[in-house]
Amino acid sequence: MGDKHIARLEPVGIEMEVDEDETILDAAFRQGIMLMHGCKEGQCAACKSFLLDGEVDLDRYSTFALPDFEESEGYTLLCRAHALSDVEIELINYDEEIIRSGVPIVTATAEVEAVEALTHDIRRLVLRLPDPLVFSAGQYMDISIPGVEGEHRSFSMANTPGQPDRLEFMIKLYEGGHFSGLLAESANSNGIKVGDALRCKGPYGVFTLRDSSPRRLVFIAGGAGMAPIMSLLRSMEEKSSTRPATFYYGARTADDLFVLDELERLAGALPDLTFVPALSESTDGWDGEAGLITDVVDRLEDDLTEVDAYLCGPPPMVDAAIALLERRGCPEARIYFDKFTTTAD
Repeated sequence: MGDKHIARLEPVGIEMEVDEDETILDAAFRQGIMLMHGCKEGQCAACKSFLLDGEVDLDRYSTFALPDFEESEGYTLLCRAHALSDVEIELINYDEEIIRSGVPIVTATAEVEAVEALTHDIRRLVLRLPDPLVFSAGQYMDISIPGVEGEHRSFSMANTPGQPDRLEFMIKLYEGGHFSGLLAESANSNGIKVGDALRCKGPYGVFTLRDSSPRRLVFIAGGAGMAPIMSLLRSMEEKSSTRPATFYYGARTADDLFVLDELERLAGALPDLTFVPALSESTDGWDGEAGLITDVVDRLEDDLTEVDAYLCGPPPMVDAAIALLERRGCPEARIYFDKFTTTAD
């Protein structure tokens, strides 16, 4: 362990201990302070903040996330910054409700309980934990890649905190994917299979419902982005929520749709939930919505100025949805998403 310092976070007035050997973001995680973050690797800028006082040293990062001129002006990335003295930091992106709702990060070895096909390229992975995990609906875990030292992939939970010793994931398969390739080979001896042990760490993420908001919810997702939305919807059911919500889900073909029975059940259990699936490619025999999911939202939504929007899916879809929402009057502060870097899973 290195020398210890104090980091003061403004404008929320939180002070915490930081060790020189850990990043400021990791120090926050360790103490249950949930700062805004995305990739945790210096590539997405979600944790960008301003150094008001003190000195930090930065691990390697992308200049896309922090251009040289911004770094020279005093901006920093909390996921890359090591405090070399006491520091005072002005948070740029923050939500005080979320900051104070965090829990300390834990590391655990979980047992694989199930690996099932949901579609031709999405797998359901269920892990059983040795001890209950405290987390919020919509958060994610880092899961280590078996046999690859120091490598992990991040996946959102689809279950709720009501099942604290069991984690459910919906994971997309990628050709040549280091982790998803092992899921694709689950029937073989070299793949991830029932009974295997997987190392996981978390919970991470701020893709959680702001319960203090009364506004209507608009969910937009595609592919494996279904997982955290399902977690949020299941959590709303557990809380008997009456908050109006519309869930738009985009898929290429009808064969790419999944968990439809449960979504139908949730729409019955949540009286103000509407589920709108849309197909962008093969629509033969399909009598539902067609086109890119953002085009469908644009066509069906009259007013987006008073909604809270939650987005999860492929980066191009998320970017297009953000542009649409902002163009239609939804404030940036009410658009929530996890900004992951693209990598073969």
